[in-house]
Amino acid sequence: MACGWVGTLSQASLPRRDHMDDDEYAKLFRRMNPPRVVIDNNASDDATVIQVDSVNKQGTLLEVVQVLTDMNLVIKKAYISSDGGWFMDVFKVIHQDGNKITDTQLLDFIQMRIERNAGWFIPPLRSSVGVMPSDEYTTIELAGTDRPGLLSEVSAVLTDLHCNVVNAEIWTHNTRAAAVIHATDNTTNSAITDPLRLSTIKHLLCNVVGTNSGSRAAKTVFSSCSDTHRERRLHQIMFDDRDYEGVVKRPRTSRPCVTLTNIDKDYTVVTMRSKDRPKLVFDVVCTLTDMQYVVFHGMVSTEPLEAYQEFYIRHVDGLPINSEAEQERVIQCLEAAIERRTSEGLELELSAEDRVGLLSDITRTFRENSLTIVRAEISTREGKAKDTFYVTDVTGSAVESKIVESIRKEIGVSKLKVKECSVLGTSSRGSQETTMGYLLSNIFKCKPLQ
Repeated sequence: MACGWVGTLSQASLPRRDHMDDDEYAKLFRRMNPPRVVIDNNASDDATVIQVDSVNKQGTLLEVVQVLTDMNLVIKKAYISSDGGWFMDVFKVIHQDGNKITDTQLLDFIQMRIERNAGWFIPPLRSSVGVMPSDEYTTIELAGTDRPGLLSEVSAVLTDLHCNVVNAEIWTHNTRAAAVIHATDNTTNSAITDPLRLSTIKHLLCNVVGTNSGSRAAKTVFSSCSDTHRERRLHQIMFDDRDYEGVVKRPRTSRPCVTLTNIDKDYTVVTMRSKDRPKLVFDVVCTLTDMQYVVFHGMVSTEPLEAYQEFYIRHVDGLPINSEAEQERVIQCLEAAIERRTSEGLELELSAEDRVGLLSDITRTFRENSLTIVRAEISTREGKAKDTFYVTDVTGSAVESKIVESIRKEIGVSKLKVKECSVLGTSSRGSQETTMGYLLSNIFKCKPLQ
């Protein structure tokens, strides 16, 4: 499938530049030259090829990758190149089952989303986490020190205050924890708007998240930034919380390998080797964008065991990275971005009728059985709760199978299931081995580039 050709308007045919400021001129030029998307299923034997041509501006690459990620597509390979004011991306993508995308409606939707999203400006990283409710739900953003039982205590507080968690995502990394929670009023099933009640919620959650926070202050805030991608927001919160600092409790050989090299004072070349996983490219591009770096050229190549990424970048001021301190900071931040979503722990899937207090009950059961939640995705659709938890024991080790079976019996064997790992359509360990095993993050040693 391929979209129709879209003509472009040259700068010579635009109004005279001296009649408008630079920002207005740039916006007009982008509006007159929308992104052009071509999708081809014949160019590759094993992947669907998506080519995007657009005006070159900060954030376009992230918007395109974000669309592909949100559609749960796997980026097998990618080639990025910019030339003056134009930007060209080529992506080879597949379904998570390893096959090409053949559904014409889905292909049309991907094209429409990229054409629409790639034309808009992406707001820069906010320096702090803000607070305000939206119409449908209240967004609660949390950041603090990670500890066993944290999500259980947070959900218990919300239940006691007559709030229902409809969607949430929780990440932990390097002793820090961050969460973006969408909550509604139990009685109205809409956003919580009473200022006094919001103040009470914030105060009580701050007490919970602030326990054992040490020198870093915990943050509990409400936000109306529904236009900000939730996973991007989590990266921003953890970046703002400086989770990339300090000693990571993981062997150096099991961590991603990130190197930086300057080329003739024109670009800084960032190369990354790590274990491949879903949404890896999004996490890296998101971090570079929020650190105010522009990707001019790059390539991505993923295999079942290892992913390789290489990007030629400059800061938005047009300069490469010149100081050793900044180089070290970029390396730390990219390592953190890769590691935050690494699937450590046993993956448990909950499917049940949604009700007020369900999340509180489930997480309390985990806590009472000495399970620690290292990452979680909470969602509610049409009255059904669809939740995913990644858990370990309190020491960070594998969960014993007898404990898992005991929890399943308590919650309901048909409701809580152990996820059998499947990467790019290839089934790995069976359920019994998965129950006993520990999903290691990165298994490759850092190799020098040739």
